[in-house]
Amino acid sequence: MRFSLTPIRLDVLLALVLTWLTLDTVLSRADGQAQFWEYVLAALTAAPIALRQRAPVATVVVMLAAFAAFNRLGSDLIPNSGIGLLVGVFTVATLRSRVVTAAVVAATLCIVVAAMLGIDDIAWSEAAQTVMVVLGVWVLGEGTRRWAERAERAAESAAQAVAEERVRIARELHDVVAHHMSVISLQAGLASYVLDTDLATARKAIDTVGRTSREALTEMRRLLDVLRVDHDGDYRPQPGLSNLDELVDRARDAGLTVEVRVTGDARPLPPGPDLCAYRVAQESLTNVLKHAAAARALVELDYGEQTLTLKVTDDGATAAPHRVPVTSHGIRGMRERAELYGGVLTAGPRAGGGFGVVLRLPLEDSQLEEAQPADAQPEESRPEESRPEGSRPGGDR
Repeated sequence: MRFSLTPIRLDVLLALVLTWLTLDTVLSRADGQAQFWEYVLAALTAAPIALRQRAPVATVVVMLAAFAAFNRLGSDLIPNSGIGLLVGVFTVATLRSRVVTAAVVAATLCIVVAAMLGIDDIAWSEAAQTVMVVLGVWVLGEGTRRWAERAERAAESAAQAVAEERVRIARELHDVVAHHMSVISLQAGLASYVLDTDLATARKAIDTVGRTSREALTEMRRLLDVLRVDHDGDYRPQPGLSNLDELVDRARDAGLTVEVRVTGDARPLPPGPDLCAYRVAQESLTNVLKHAAAARALVELDYGEQTLTLKVTDDGATAAPHRVPVTSHGIRGMRERAELYGGVLTAGPRAGGGFGVVLRLPLEDSQLEEAQPADAQPEESRPEESRPEGSRPGGDR
């Protein structure tokens, strides 16, 4: 049977050793003539240490009472040199509040100093040293308690960081899978439909499926590699607006007509906002593919002095009047992603038809005003409509 020294067992062992040493000291000083009460009181100045972590204040109170009674009844001996009391004070300072610790330290100093001053050959300097030792133990216990609190806060912060990273990875996986699988599904359906009538179109669609699936696997592998501590491969950066052309080409390959307009002085962004803008564009184009049959999409990217504005609109409501009901899952995810970097995202039906998503991200430290598409209606007011037979498979906006 394996035996391990737990904290409680260590306390019991310490109490046994200190009690034995205390009793042996009393026996030696009294030349074997010590009375029974002396042994009992001397033992009580050390034995309660076994319970110091369960009842620290009670432990010190019992040891102080035994110490005071031992000296009050005529003995000039300080049992175990006060080590038991020092251990008790340290434990109280570690496990209890400052107010409780201050009261325990004050009581300890009063009893110990009074006992020392009652001994004839004790100098005042020795009593002063005892006071300094007790105060030093108090400070040491307070420092230990603060260290434990800092370690606990660090552990909580680490757990929170892990949870946030899991949410981030889940969001990234959703964006990658939703976009690429939408393209693959559409192209596979197209290839199956024209396989017997238009072999060239079917071959092009199959090539698009293969290329898109490889890109999806590459992005997923790069995203999940951060979870492997032994990975020593290629740590390529996450995609950003520099990959916008590739994203648009995939949407065009899936049959969507996409126009891109870039205004302002284009410049690189920090990795976080750059990835945020890319994912919003990716999610928006994916939603157009899934929800807006035969729609045309417009991607507008404006680099302002302090704000980057990304706007993705489509005319799907005009081309397909029976749009699917809009749920908030996809939009809420994009909005949460934008808020991480101080941005604002709004989405809703456009007054002239279709749907619009607007993202505004700060390029410098500045206050953002609420970004509302000039031609967008509130998201909550979008009517629920039924899907006609034969329209694209849908998901969440």
